[in-house]
Amino acid sequence: MLDLLSKMRLPVLLAGMSLMFSGFFYLFLITEKTLILEFSIFCISTSSFSFAIILDKISLSFGMVVTLISACVFTFACKYMEEDVFFFRFIWVLMAFVISMNLLIFSGSIFFLLLGWDGLGITSFALIVYYQSFESLSAGFQTLMANRVGDAIIVTSMFLFASFGQFSFVSLGKEMWVLVLMLCVAALTKSAQYPFCSWLPAAMAAPTPVSALVHSSTLVTAGIFVVIRLSYNLPLSEAGCSMLLFCGSVTCLLGGWAATFENDIKKIIALSTLSQLGVMVFSLGLGLPALALFHLYTHALFKAMLFLAAGAILMLGFGAQDIRLLGGVGLKMPLAMVLFNVSSLCLIGAPFLSAFYSKHLILEKMFFSGTNMFSIFLMLLATMMTAKYVSRSLKAIIWGKPVAVATMPPMSMLISIPLVTLGLGAISGGKFFSSLDVSNLEVAFLPSLLSSVINLVTILGLVLGTGFVFGLRKSHGLSSLFFLTPVFSLGSKAISPFMRKLNSLDYGWIEPSFLVKGPLLDSVGWWSARLLSWPSSYSSLMRLGAATVFFFIALTLVF
Repeated sequence: MLDLLSKMRLPVLLAGMSLMFSGFFYLFLITEKTLILEFSIFCISTSSFSFAIILDKISLSFGMVVTLISACVFTFACKYMEEDVFFFRFIWVLMAFVISMNLLIFSGSIFFLLLGWDGLGITSFALIVYYQSFESLSAGFQTLMANRVGDAIIVTSMFLFASFGQFSFVSLGKEMWVLVLMLCVAALTKSAQYPFCSWLPAAMAAPTPVSALVHSSTLVTAGIFVVIRLSYNLPLSEAGCSMLLFCGSVTCLLGGWAATFENDIKKIIALSTLSQLGVMVFSLGLGLPALALFHLYTHALFKAMLFLAAGAILMLGFGAQDIRLLGGVGLKMPLAMVLFNVSSLCLIGAPFLSAFYSKHLILEKMFFSGTNMFSIFLMLLATMMTAKYVSRSLKAIIWGKPVAVATMPPMSMLISIPLVTLGLGAISGGKFFSSLDVSNLEVAFLPSLLSSVINLVTILGLVLGTGFVFGLRKSHGLSSLFFLTPVFSLGSKAISPFMRKLNSLDYGWIEPSFLVKGPLLDSVGWWSARLLSWPSSYSSLMRLGAATVFFFIALTLVF
């Protein structure tokens, strides 16, 4: 009992912080004020080096959502990791991860931003490599190297900050569009956008509570939140919007397409995160930061619940993550089954759920914005892929027949309470945030045909996922995002065909007998191979010397 009380201290602290942030959020919302606390460190000439803290409705609302989800995840971790010998070390590293995210949320200067940004990178690496297997170490270094690209860009941008004489990104002018573009590129690395998206599925090697935090409201949302903060202060340039539109639509399509060929339940959820992050970045490219922040909140609530429900299923399946081995587990745990269905339907923006108020509105504003047809086509195709993998995974896990006999003890309150709390947020969060803040509301006047296209594409994906699945059921290239993974790890898989062709270099120079084909030229190829083989003895050296002498004599006679 005392051990449980000691484990529950941090979840209670995080729940109290969430209540405190919600009170301040309501106060700043009704007064419509922004408070900036700036602490000067030192001054050089006219440049002031300072830490700036921003308190407004954006930072306080996001802090409220992050601490609420963290409290639920920490409570779930008390049960999920109860048999871990190093539980307290794990939970304190996870707490450092949450603290780093809150530092980034309330940062107003580049120094404060780097403190939270690098804190997220270091603690995420420690959490991903927690199990210390080859897979987790490879995933950890892949995540670390991808995030270092963004760190290098931010450090490089400090020269531009110094040239403009300020280190705060609250008051940026239109002449600083290059600086904003650099910060947007850095944000793409942290938010796993194309072409930096391969580390997100690999990060599934971490424990399930870590995945629930990373994929819902912390690491992957850090870059998007930075771009939202920049967009509120200064409208993005045309180049920045075009880059975000392209990266967001391609990432959304790749995430949904790869998930249709995946059988690992945690990887399917990770790739669904990739798809939803693409929707948020696409919304930023359309010039709708408020709508992107709204979808960020709704996605955080239902994605955390989806991971916790999947964790409960994994506890029932004794660690089996293949959806083909988890058929019918919903019959043994009805609460987790219902919430898994709800959160999965949120992915496709089903009506009367939270994501319907944000994702469906983003797709409608896509038609209203007048963007290029290529981006619209990619987003519609990604919407169909999302519905396809959602129906496929639900059919295998929840709606299918039982595959293996499994017994489930009564569900612990440490699992039920977080699931129910996040379930209420996933169902009513969209209506709550849209009613609370008017800036989350957008109006799109569309013809009925264009509005129906979104529904028809979604229904088509559901039909394809449930009954008419064509093609291969497994694609290593798509599920591992082959085009980026070899850059960081497993490079031998990508270059193995090339290495097999060059294998003859280990034994000699390129053998002419392999190049010269045909029965009439076999003898010529044999003599050429003997003359050009790697000198491994005195006789071969003599042959090589003789061949060289004859070669130069022939050149002399010709010229």
